[in-house]
Amino acid sequence: MIKHIVLFKLKEMETPEAKLAVMNRFKSALEALKGKIEVLRFIEVGLNCNPNEDFDIALTTEFDNMEDLAFYATHPDHVAAGGIIKDVKVARSCVDYEF
Repeated sequence: MIKHIVLFKLKEMETPEAKLAVMNRFKSALEALKGKIEVLRFIEVGLNCNPNEDFDIALTTEFDNMEDLAFYATHPDHVAAGGIIKDVKVARSCVDYEF
């Protein structure tokens, strides 16, 4: 099994509410992938509640193998979800590991 963990940092927006709205829209789109991408075994999306930390969103997913992760990464629904934050994302960090 592969665990895929991604952290996203978004730019500051005109209001905290505007930023939260984008974060929630992204979260909903990602969570909707569970029923659309058959190789996706688990997904969890968390929004950071600690203002002292740098990243805004944490994504944790699980796959049977790296080939399934690659399929997920290029799936049109996943690419569309990523488009939600494309213009406001300032940083992304990722780790993939076997468990």
